[in-house]
Amino acid sequence: MTTKKEYAKFSSELRVRPDDIDMNNHVHNSRYLDYVLAARYDQMARCYKMSWEDFLRLGVTWVVTKCFIEFKRPLLLGELMRVTTGIEEIGTSNVKVGFSIHKQEKNKLSAGGYFEYAMIDLKTGKARDIPESIIKMYSI
Repeated sequence: MTTKKEYAKFSSELRVRPDDIDMNNHVHNSRYLDYVLAARYDQMARCYKMSWEDFLRLGVTWVVTKCFIEFKRPLLLGELMRVTTGIEEIGTSNVKVGFSIHKQEKNKLSAGGYFEYAMIDLKTGKARDIPESIIKMYSI
């Protein structure tokens, strides 16, 4: 990662569904990955004004290269949550996106962490530099 500065954070509201629950009667740990992906998908179009489909039309996509999640409190069936994400760093071909998932009712942290994504050229399947126009868009 090369660029370190402040970037905007955005939030999305989601609800725990019955198929998110595991045999311990709380959200399965793998679903937290889904929650962050759903929030990013929403926020790319709604907040950054550049949807996932817009990236595909440019011939690029984002793939996860690394993720870290720290679990604090379980989410339960039917609970509302607020998933907040924001870019922490932008590198030549990668971004680090931090996230937090808070229980909506009492604003208690359920989980937090980060994902690292690489920009991939759809024709070559290899990492490519992030265009300056996209860096500018994400630097709002």
